[in-house]
Amino acid sequence: MTVAVPAREAGALRSRRIRFNLFIAFAFTIMADPVSSVAYAVEAALGGLDRELSSLFPTMALVVAVIALVAGGYHGLIARFPRGGGGPEALATAFGEGWAFLPLGALLVDFTLTIAVSCAAAASALIAYAPGLAPGRVPIGIALAATVGMATLAGHRARIAFATATLAFVGLTLAVVFAGAGAEPAAARPPLAGDAALLPVLLALPLGMALATGVEAPSNAIAQLGQLGDRGKRVFGQLTLWLMVAIVGSLTLLVAALIVRLGLGAPAADSTLLADAARAAVGGGALFAAFQVASALLLLSAAASSYLAGSGLLEALAWHGSDGEGLLPRRFRVANGAYVPPWGVAVLVGVAVALVAAAGGHEQSLVHFYAAAVFMSFLGALLAGTVLSRRERRWSATLVAGAGTLAVATVIVLNMRRIDPVLSMAAAGAVSLYLWRVWVARGRPGGIARVAA
Repeated sequence: MTVAVPAREAGALRSRRIRFNLFIAFAFTIMADPVSSVAYAVEAALGGLDRELSSLFPTMALVVAVIALVAGGYHGLIARFPRGGGGPEALATAFGEGWAFLPLGALLVDFTLTIAVSCAAAASALIAYAPGLAPGRVPIGIALAATVGMATLAGHRARIAFATATLAFVGLTLAVVFAGAGAEPAAARPPLAGDAALLPVLLALPLGMALATGVEAPSNAIAQLGQLGDRGKRVFGQLTLWLMVAIVGSLTLLVAALIVRLGLGAPAADSTLLADAARAAVGGGALFAAFQVASALLLLSAAASSYLAGSGLLEALAWHGSDGEGLLPRRFRVANGAYVPPWGVAVLVGVAVALVAAAGGHEQSLVHFYAAAVFMSFLGALLAGTVLSRRERRWSATLVAGAGTLAVATVIVLNMRRIDPVLSMAAAGAVSLYLWRVWVARGRPGGIARVAA
């Protein structure tokens, strides 16, 4: 016997199904960058600890805690600016439009470094599976950066592939961790957190913070959800933000715990710490091969996402102006049939290729520059959120944003002891200053805070 479903009820079910599918596609596309960071952030932190395994888990736990504080601040920004804009919108509202260039410059540097780090890490993932490729590390990294750049000219049609790659990596990482729980340790393992010293953990913290890139993405990307009203954008943005924190934090802590349990040390030149953990957990068979391929594909998805976001930001800056002239040359306005600006992609390819070559194709060399610039963006956004909440006497929101501001400021101060992040922040500052000076010369056209959205 068939029971008829009323048309109104069937329509409601169909609408919920569409919204669910939209949320999954949106959320897991946005997550490609931070989830892929698991592939190199844990290894970077262990390097900063001089391979002291007993401090690895506490370091990554502190990294996850800082990310949660930053996310708390961005949760408030999504609620305040549901049509996108995030940090730039908050800074413009709190301190004036000119301050919006601080996060814009930081984002451009961050997008470029994401491409370079991701493509170099993807090359390392392939080499870890097939060590015979090691002599071609630099050409492989360069070829991947150029190939992904060319592929992004096809536009946003590939975004479902980003979501698929993210889900595949999450599933395979959980399978590796589960298998590793019963694997025989390679050496006597230290306690998970018992012998950690505070100072080494704090000094290694900035390297582990490579995991934090992409936390700001939902606050900007919700502008693309034209199907939804303000309330729907808030819900999608905030759910995506916290789902991201939960997944990235859980994977990071599970991987760190697995590495400690297996007693792994520094990887060989033709491997990575994550690959060593997977090999020790599941052996060198089909599951290991699938895990390495999924890792490489996710990293390339993160690079592709940054190509699209970075070239889109350059395009928006080229259009922004009150006299028909934007803040960047007109060529950056020109988009192809898939709505992707080729000149913007070409510039990002050129810089990313140069960075991969300069680092010898090693992502761990590039990680030292990574995450520093985007923390300038975090600092400005959370400080603005603190000021705006305090003006409105919203004390709980003020406390959350203030705690995030303090945590981010601490990471920046710790970064200042190394030259690499200082150079990264200087580059972001130089880009911001250049854009600000052009903006002033163009008569300070309004609406600059909306460029990121």
